[in-house]
Amino acid sequence: SIASADMDLNQLEAFLTAQTKKQGGITADQAAVIAKFWKNHRAKIHESLINQSRWENVLKNMNWRVDLKTQSRHIDQINTPVALVEMELGKNGQ
Repeated sequence: SIASADMDLNQLEAFLTAQTKKQGGITADQAAVIAKFWKNHRAKIHESLINQSRWENVLKNMNWRVDLKTQSRHIDQINTPVALVEMELGKNGQ
């Protein structure tokens, strides 16, 4: 729960306090150990979860533009916007 919510220190303290008050929950010592571990390793845990949740390919670059038609056989097609999107995909970590 802590990692999936990427809790900040205030949220962590409230969560752990609630867990210690639950029947069958954790002890205050266990809460202190969890809090210390989370404070020291939060960034690594968050990065690991992001890497595990990615698909094989990742978005490397994206370019886009909107064009307007200035000439056409039919008058109703002039000034019709067209969006062009170019996406470059690559393997994760490359």
